[in-house]
Amino acid sequence: MQLFINKKSENRVFSIGFCIVYLHLDSITIMIRRFILSILLFSFSFLSQAQQQVANNPERIKWFQDLGFGMFIHWNVDVSLGAVISHSLAGASDEYVDRYIKELPTFFNPKKFDPDEWATLARLAGMKYVVFTTKHHSGFCMFDTKSTPFNVMNTPFKRDVTKEIIDAFRKQGIAIGIYFSPEDFLFFHQNNIPLGRLQNEKQFPMNNPKLMDYDKQQVKELLTNYGKIDIMFFDGPGDGLREYAWSINPELVITRDAMNTPEQNIPDKASPRPWEACYTMGTDWQYKPTNDPHKSGTEIIDMLIEIRAKGGNFLLNVGPKPNGEIQIEQESLLREIALWNFANRESIYAVKPLPVIRDKNIWFTQSNDDKFIYAFVTRDKPADWKYGERRDFLMPMIEGNAKTKVSVLGYKSELVEYVNNFDASIKVSPTPIGLAVSAVNGQRFYTNRQWPNTVVLKIENAKFKPPVEAKTSKSGIDGAK
Repeated sequence: MQLFINKKSENRVFSIGFCIVYLHLDSITIMIRRFILSILLFSFSFLSQAQQQVANNPERIKWFQDLGFGMFIHWNVDVSLGAVISHSLAGASDEYVDRYIKELPTFFNPKKFDPDEWATLARLAGMKYVVFTTKHHSGFCMFDTKSTPFNVMNTPFKRDVTKEIIDAFRKQGIAIGIYFSPEDFLFFHQNNIPLGRLQNEKQFPMNNPKLMDYDKQQVKELLTNYGKIDIMFFDGPGDGLREYAWSINPELVITRDAMNTPEQNIPDKASPRPWEACYTMGTDWQYKPTNDPHKSGTEIIDMLIEIRAKGGNFLLNVGPKPNGEIQIEQESLLREIALWNFANRESIYAVKPLPVIRDKNIWFTQSNDDKFIYAFVTRDKPADWKYGERRDFLMPMIEGNAKTKVSVLGYKSELVEYVNNFDASIKVSPTPIGLAVSAVNGQRFYTNRQWPNTVVLKIENAKFKPPVEAKTSKSGIDGAK
């Protein structure tokens, strides 16, 4: 049998055959491409997870440490009551919770709110960053959020106080930080979860996908609607939220939940950096109209010195009143701190702790570049080093030389006002047992000359000499015991 295929039919057969082959090859190509794409996507996902940021950027930590001193602001919808912020809801009756949610927003109307005044006062006091309670544990949002109607826009005030605070502090060159509570009592109440902290697995976002999604929505709003945020303070379980926040802003410094942040407590000794001590001026974080004795300005200044000498940051709280003003007691303390800082500011920024942080009533810090040592001469009362009085110091840990220079920060050491023929100069003498300094406390800050706060000596061209502990032994001979 002979097969005859004319050219036309051969071409047709060839064409058909080619199409069949082409279609077959094209299907294989698509399958291969899909397989390769799936491998690439899996690899990218794996690499992304492997490279997911899980800690603060070290360079940003250095930046944060150099800031040194910040303002904490606690302000929430329950300020009208003068109650502890949010925590009155923990374990509260349903009736109390319902009243809190429905009634308290109707009272929030701070007609004297002036964030520019807050920010100016913070800058004057030497505060380099601010942390504001955008959402405390109650769940009330002090910002314009789409996640819940329980927010500041649904109050008589109807203004985004978070935006106004951020704008005001940013204008003053102050770094912006936001406080955020992953725990949310409103959410707990709406989802039949006990109102408390760290007492039920559903209170942890990692164990509650619905809560995690809710928190992430709010975190995204805060990190994308207000310009660059520098610092975030997660007050509660932040697993999953930290990583999410860093995915939005890798330069974000997360303090609480990523570093040690003791409240109302300073470690006994220098602690591994970074760390941040959080303190109230009185006895509570939010405005407390009665039964709230405050610390003195001297106490707060000495706390700042101690914290910096131990390598920490100091986050000092204010609690604005229901009308939006900073209460006069706290404004007054900030102004006393401002006066001290005006003369001594260089001693608390961009400094690091020394191996020995204190010798009796003198604390020490050192500039990051090792050029200067600062000696803080603290006093219990003005009489401990009176205005116009000369005092002598021996600093065994400081090794001086012929080029060593000492000055009193803020004071030129040339004269004491109204006193003629008075030698106010500083005498410096390097000795084998330490640096000897004789200085006059001659800067007048108060009319009555009773300024009680620390005097700071700046020491140049000297080095720190750790004390040598002599090794002793005791004879075991009879009669020596």
